Amino acid sequence: MLGWFRALLPREDRFFDLFEAHVSVLVQAAEALEQLLKGGDEVEKHCRTIIELEDQADEITRKVMDGVHRSFITPFDRGDIKDLIESLDDAIDTMNKTVKAVTLFEQRSFEPRMQEMGAVIVQAARLTAEAIPLLKKLSANAGRLQDLAREVTKVEGRADELHQDGLKELFRRHGQSDSMAFIIGSEIYGQLEKVVDRLEDVANEISGIVVENV
Repeated sequence: MLGWFRALLPREDRFFDLFEAHVSVLVQAAEALEQLLKGGDEVEKHCRTIIELEDQADEITRKVMDGVHRSFITPFDRGDIKDLIESLDDAIDTMNKTVKAVTLFEQRSFEPRMQEMGAVIVQAARLTAEAIPLLKKLSANAGRLQDLAREVTKVEGRADELHQDGLKELFRRHGQSDSMAFIIGSEIYGQLEKVVDRLEDVANEISGIVVENV
């Protein structure tokens, strides 16, 4: 009787499918951002790709939120589910804000350290994509999940270094002669740093879920 009743309840495992769908979109957006930062004639194309992917991510986030409200049983705490999907969504939202800055200032070329930050963002996104499926079996994967969270933190530290060094270089070249170039460069660097910060937030959420449930 109990088994029949549980069969009628919303399935809990779809949350994992939605998390994986979202992080797949996130990785695609990170790769598009990396390509965008190479500059040239295809900047607008990559901008459009990120905007479209952000829309897809928003739809997945909406489904997760609906599921949180409708599900009788969830794989872990509802608040953790909400915080995890929101942190994933914040990361791609910040990529979209980077696109808005690039579009607003009509940028078609980017500093070498911006391009390095693009590679760092892809690295952090791929680490996140490796971690998300492991949440299905928290106890068995607890050690690896914590290792991946620490790796993302290290990547974030590298992004901080690139951000700081990039701003210094911008100021040396433009601080006294071209204030607008410095302002635009600073804005783009700032948005790129925030992308990695948001990916670190995801890692922290995952680490917290492990601690609470294992």
